[in-house]
Amino acid sequence: MQRNRFLGDLLSQLFDRQSQMRHKDDTRSIYELCEALMSAEGEVSGFRLASTVLTRYRALTGSEKCAFFEFLNAGMEIDAKHLALLAKRYADTPSTDRYQALSRAAEPRRQEFLRRLNQPAGATAELVAMRVDLLQFLGEHPDLRRTDNDLVHLLRSWFNRGFLVLKQINWDTPARILDKIVAYEAVHQINDWDDLRRRLYPPDRRCFAFFHPSMPDEPLIFVEVALTADTPGSVDALLSEGREPLEADQARVAAFYSISNCQTGLTGISFGNLLISQVVSELALEIPGLERFMTLSPIPGLNRWLKGQCDDDQVGHVAQAILEGVAPDEDICAMAARYLLLAKRDDGKPLDPVARFHLGNGARVHQLHAGADGSANGMAQSSGAMVNYLYDLSHTERNHEKFAMHGTVVATRDVLAQSTAPFVTKPKEQMN
Repeated sequence: MQRNRFLGDLLSQLFDRQSQMRHKDDTRSIYELCEALMSAEGEVSGFRLASTVLTRYRALTGSEKCAFFEFLNAGMEIDAKHLALLAKRYADTPSTDRYQALSRAAEPRRQEFLRRLNQPAGATAELVAMRVDLLQFLGEHPDLRRTDNDLVHLLRSWFNRGFLVLKQINWDTPARILDKIVAYEAVHQINDWDDLRRRLYPPDRRCFAFFHPSMPDEPLIFVEVALTADTPGSVDALLSEGREPLEADQARVAAFYSISNCQTGLTGISFGNLLISQVVSELALEIPGLERFMTLSPIPGLNRWLKGQCDDDQVGHVAQAILEGVAPDEDICAMAARYLLLAKRDDGKPLDPVARFHLGNGARVHQLHAGADGSANGMAQSSGAMVNYLYDLSHTERNHEKFAMHGTVVATRDVLAQSTAPFVTKPKEQMN
């Protein structure tokens, strides 16, 4: 197996060198090369042409890349009038031939172009990087969302569950991947290699990541797990340098305390729910004594919401006290409960993005904790508050349906009680 892989790598390098020489010989513009890739020439020499287009694209400036996407957007668009004619013909006579003609016309040419562009080795990673560029242009060029929609459509196909590979990240994982875990950590910053070792090496720590065969050294998303004896209420305690590790077979709780998406180019393509469900299965097999699977999650929108409540006659004084750092824990939890259960977007879903993710996966709001994250980021976004979301496997499907159909936020009695609890902090006029 290793010998075959070596031979494949060697042949790939030889083809790459030959391809690089041809790049220099082809004097056509990148737009002419794109049209050639879509022509009969592209069917014969697709690998070479696609490789040349990708090489030319990498050398473009920012404005030239924007022009390239505008070319895809307008020059490889569907012919709406022709499509309407074919739709009418099919409606009149729904034959197989007319259906095939309608289907071909309904797909923008740029979708087939992007498929052909994905032929060379490493092209999938380059297309993911290409979308990072495209996302930067959408603000000033919203019409490019048509091209973005087509690229996302294809990326969802290429990155579906059947292609994803789950791997455990541990202290023996190659350093090139560990470096990326450090760089991509988006929830609780990894300060140095000692900090990373504390998250991977002890017997009560796990980390899992999804990879794609075309990007074997690039994690797509990863989750860090703490095995604990009971419900964790502080990430500061979980990540403490002086804590005593627990033997895995003594753990009763698996707590997901950090989930980080790694590839900006795959924004909008969800892997988190798949990752959690598979990690739960893996851990349940490895450690039969585990009784609960839950998160210890940030509440990233809490302080932003509190700032908008400061003028409210009922809760304004409490919101102000929390933001000033003088509110008691009871009031922090009471306002966090109100935020998670009652603060909604226009579509009726919770305002908090982490809440939307876990509730959408069928979890429930289990327990709130004040003073759980004393990091600068934790204090800035939620005044140190955190929340456990519980994944009760016997109820996740029902919870998901309630949330998806009605926007119902399932929570424990304690959290429901906190959402209506009286405040300890009194208005200033009552204190005088």
